[in-house]
Amino acid sequence: MLSLMLVVWLAACSQEAPLVVGFLGGLSDRNSDVGESGLHGVQLAVEQTNRAGGVAGRKVRLVARDDAATPATAVRAAEELAALKVEAVIGPFSSGMAAAAVPVLARTGTLAISPTITAMELHGKDDNLIRINRTTRDNASDYAQTLLGMGQKRMAIAYDVRNQVFTESWLNEFRRFYTELGGVLVVAVPYESRVDLDFARVVADMVSARPDALLFISGGIDVARLAHQARKRAPELPIAAAEWGASLQMLELGGEMVEGLVIIENYNRHDGSERYAAFREAYFQRFNKRPDYSAVCAYDAAMVLFTAMSRRERGESAKQAVLKYGPYQGLQQEIVFDANGDTQRQVFFARIRNGEFQPLNHGSK
Repeated sequence: MLSLMLVVWLAACSQEAPLVVGFLGGLSDRNSDVGESGLHGVQLAVEQTNRAGGVAGRKVRLVARDDAATPATAVRAAEELAALKVEAVIGPFSSGMAAAAVPVLARTGTLAISPTITAMELHGKDDNLIRINRTTRDNASDYAQTLLGMGQKRMAIAYDVRNQVFTESWLNEFRRFYTELGGVLVVAVPYESRVDLDFARVVADMVSARPDALLFISGGIDVARLAHQARKRAPELPIAAAEWGASLQMLELGGEMVEGLVIIENYNRHDGSERYAAFREAYFQRFNKRPDYSAVCAYDAAMVLFTAMSRRERGESAKQAVLKYGPYQGLQQEIVFDANGDTQRQVFFARIRNGEFQPLNHGSK
């Protein structure tokens, strides 16, 4: 009996403690589709990794927290995850929430790997943040060239100040490139996204400046509502939206009103490769929906972390491991980090046709 108890005790001691990983994203705000898709992407990565034996023999345990797209909530959620001593946090998913949460995580040396943030304020720093996405500068430059190439020389913009770190960064970068190339930004209309917001007034302010095109720096729900008002007031004007709005929810809510809208996606939705096809099928089987950009980037972020942690040597921090053991093969692209944890990412312009994102061209410049 004693020997049996000893065997059981030794077996229990030999089992590795789980690798506890945090998730931080907006799961209850107006643009929760981005956070929810991101959470699904991470959950799929965790489940597949655990079925394959875990990370260096350790099962992964995911702890999710909602930032509700409010800085105060993001701070509390980051404090909770840091107190739990998670190995790293996947998120946040918006630049505004990252600006609030990343310094909190830094107090305990907790790494944040953001799948989607792009603001220049969060770029080029040797801190506890690693980014899977490119920057607002990269995207705004591509938009300026593409929209001007389509003959859109007088642009009116609406931008949501609830995610001000991102939207103002995007606006400033776009203004610089667009005007340098000969375009005129005739008006930039700020608004704060709310259920009861008068989107008709926002669009009226845009149209009153006599633009030849409209551009929305907004989340998916707001893009749909702004497009509805734009089609009522100025149906002849072409519309575009910054990459933040490129969600399936925008397609569903916008319906025929978003037909023709031009937008960037940071992955190839039509990729026929075996790797991506397997992910897309697994995601659909697990969640009964198609993946969108935040799911793809979140899955990439999780797999980067798990790969690095499986190779980490004693004494190395999570950030040191991620930077040391790359490059990493993402679902569609190789992921290479610089010394600050920043990376580049290929993007694809799309135009909405027949209720779907269809290729406008095949990549950024």
